[in-house]
Amino acid sequence: MKIVLTAINAKYIHSNLAVYSLRAYAQAYKDKIAIAEYTINQQTDDILMDLYKRKPEILCFSCYIWNMTYVEEIVREIKKVLPHVPIWLGGPEVSYDAKEVLARLPEVTGVMRGEGEQTFLELMQYYHAEGKPLNEILGITYRDALEGTQKICENEWRKPIDLSAVPFVYEDMADFQNKIIYYESSRGCPFSCSYCLSSVDKCLRFRDLELVKKELQFFIDEKVPQVKFVDRTFNCNHKHAMGIWRFLMEQDKGITNFHFEVSADLLNKEELNLIGQMRPGLIQLEIGVQSTNVETIREIRRTMKFAEVARIVRCIQEKKNVHQHLDLIAGLPYENLESFQKSFNDVYALHPEQLQLGFLKVLKGSYMDEQKQTYGLVHKSKPPYEVLGTKWLSYEDVLELKQIESMVEVYYNSGQFGYTLRRLEQEFDSPYKMYYQLGRFYEAHGLHMVSHSRISRYELLLDFIRELGTKEEHIYTELLTLDLYLREHVKNRPDFAGDYTVPKEWKREYGKIVHIERFNHNVLGDCEEKELILLFDYENRDKLTHQAYCKILSNGLK
Repeated sequence: MKIVLTAINAKYIHSNLAVYSLRAYAQAYKDKIAIAEYTINQQTDDILMDLYKRKPEILCFSCYIWNMTYVEEIVREIKKVLPHVPIWLGGPEVSYDAKEVLARLPEVTGVMRGEGEQTFLELMQYYHAEGKPLNEILGITYRDALEGTQKICENEWRKPIDLSAVPFVYEDMADFQNKIIYYESSRGCPFSCSYCLSSVDKCLRFRDLELVKKELQFFIDEKVPQVKFVDRTFNCNHKHAMGIWRFLMEQDKGITNFHFEVSADLLNKEELNLIGQMRPGLIQLEIGVQSTNVETIREIRRTMKFAEVARIVRCIQEKKNVHQHLDLIAGLPYENLESFQKSFNDVYALHPEQLQLGFLKVLKGSYMDEQKQTYGLVHKSKPPYEVLGTKWLSYEDVLELKQIESMVEVYYNSGQFGYTLRRLEQEFDSPYKMYYQLGRFYEAHGLHMVSHSRISRYELLLDFIRELGTKEEHIYTELLTLDLYLREHVKNRPDFAGDYTVPKEWKREYGKIVHIERFNHNVLGDCEEKELILLFDYENRDKLTHQAYCKILSNGLK
């Protein structure tokens, strides 16, 4: 019997930890289980054809908000060509309204709800006539086909399993070449954030620390570029977090980067001291601020003190060795446009390496979903159920924030315009106003619906600066030139950089892997205006920013 576990990922570089965990847990049937991974960028017809050619006898799909539309389309079509193949769904997008899913998709045999490892194993035993009947398998909703009734039945939820009992899924790295590796050292979350499904799982569990160390050593030895921990709040257990971080620092070979989602205000002195000693680029931290509005934080059931978060973020920044990614969510209760502007400016003032402006996703099964009427919350009917408005935030406001998000992603999160933006911020009352005006500029000139090259982004930013009527255009052109060459040794010099004035013999002396540029102002930040000659070394890049190493060669040409 051939079973196909299907994952439709958001990007090619992603992998689906869930389907690999299911196969690993059902070890006795591993040779009969195939994994098929696709992306939402592929044509559904191509996925349909590939699945058909695999000739599955049981077909399973891993369902999330980013792929559910694709899954439904494929399920409807593949049942037409494989009418006798049982189809099972699993994952957070189908776990909390399983009966409705089966009513909507008559092609589906059943749904695995919640944690799937033990449930999937028992289904394998059932289909091989070696285990319990369907009515005794916990955690499933299914069609009872006995006597042709097609009655939808729902069994009790399954209790959480021992996380240490889940086998390690990465023994053969051939399946994961050029992919981000996802790893789980805990399940559940100690917090009860109203927008998050992790709050539904009240059982916080940790994988055995010695087992975790053994598995992390495997990643280090295999020279995996990046491992992303999927733990919802990695540092909620001090001993567990310290044990892992100490181990990573001791065993580090200078290659693998480890990504953690943390609650910044829980980090204590011992943890901060250890983080401060790490190799630049060993770890990166994602910190969910979501809002700095106290009333909003209280309503969404978070425990977060922004003043403490800000202190911790700045403390980590001082060591210049850790990439920090801070998140905001638009569309939360009690957050109107004015309030969100303040949240944005508060977080922007910390100047993290990345600032993600996300929009509320109203997930089925979450407390936020239950409170939709109370909040006047309107969201899209199809996944990912993104907010369209609330009683505090109109759809027009949402569109403004969408514009802000786009500009932040292009100009801030790309890391390509750092020096220019720091100077440009001074032209506006607040960072929010700067990105707002930049977004309006794009819209006014019909630029927002067009794909732009990287160089054109520099040119458009300069056009925007010119429209401001600044008297410092000459300084901005040099700042843009600095930003450009910090990121890349471009072959074609852009017009805004002007004529190249460095003697050719200088470049011959230093070789081809560098660039030398003359600036008429101290573009590195000194208030005093004096010319500089800078060497950009592209073989030695900053571990956090990936910018070229920059060296001052001269304070003026003779």
